[in-house]
Amino acid sequence: MPEMPTLGSQPKQSPVVPVAITAVVVGLISGGLYWVRNSEAEPAPAPAPTPAAVVPQVAEAPVPLDPTAAAPVAVVAAPIVAAKNGPRGFQVKINGPLESAIVGSEGKEVGAPLTQVINRSLVWWLRVPQDLLKGDVLSVVYETRDGQEPLVHAVRFESRKLGKTFEAYRFKPAGDGFPRYYHADASELEERLLDSPLDSYEQITSLLRDGRKHKGVDFKTAVGTPVRATFDGTVERKNWNFRGNGNSIELKESGGQGRSALFLHLSEVPKTVTSGMKVKKGEVIAKSGNTGHSFAPHLHYQLMRGDTVIDPFTSHKTTRVSIPATERPAFEKRMVELKALMPATEIAGG
Repeated sequence: MPEMPTLGSQPKQSPVVPVAITAVVVGLISGGLYWVRNSEAEPAPAPAPTPAAVVPQVAEAPVPLDPTAAAPVAVVAAPIVAAKNGPRGFQVKINGPLESAIVGSEGKEVGAPLTQVINRSLVWWLRVPQDLLKGDVLSVVYETRDGQEPLVHAVRFESRKLGKTFEAYRFKPAGDGFPRYYHADASELEERLLDSPLDSYEQITSLLRDGRKHKGVDFKTAVGTPVRATFDGTVERKNWNFRGNGNSIELKESGGQGRSALFLHLSEVPKTVTSGMKVKKGEVIAKSGNTGHSFAPHLHYQLMRGDTVIDPFTSHKTTRVSIPATERPAFEKRMVELKALMPATEIAGG
């Protein structure tokens, strides 16, 4: 019978257990050494580059792999901005009302006021709308302005009825107060009254022959521009019908001609100007303004003979000025620039 162990003594172990433990330890050590050797011989693949590592490589590449993919973005952007904010050209063929053609091309918001501005050029060449025919071609260069009417830089009109092409270009000769419109031969588009009520104005915005049934000539000019008597005469009245006319003067011509001149929408009439007062041609009698039924600074000049309205451009002598020879090179350069913005001309009626 085997001897039982006493308290406090270690039990006797079988020799099999230490051998088994030793074998396990040796096996673990051998497996670890094998794993280390194989890890050094076959390193794991490097981790995939992160997006942060890729971006600098693309940015630093001098030429894109596909030039058509990236380059056009910068090339196209500049013309788009220029066309939106600067002058742009368009062309329409007339198939009905002029405004309908322009609105159809440029939209109602721009087309409606733009038609009025374009008409100011056309009325010096033909009667609107009587002389317009289906198939006429209109080409224009213009730009929009915040809070103002569109600014027209060039107009070309191919008239089937008259069998000719008209064109005018906006240009400011050195020393002139305002830009004006000139034909290709450097002659001014507008006629000027020799006995004009104004020495300086920007543009004539209304004529009797423009189809609006307006009774006078409207001169676009700044408030405070001196207004002159257009003939010797007597002041008949002032400031009548103020709601419509604003500050105003009626001048009756001396010498039996029977004409009367009305000056409306004045900024002020001097207190020294009174009914019955005699004035001489060329004498300053008031200043232009924007009073009464007026939407922008201008002078309304109207000629009457009794109850009949008279066209100042047939009653007064007129002249048409030209650009001085010294300014012709600058004008021709500007004309070339504006023509380049116009669509290619079509043959009227084609």
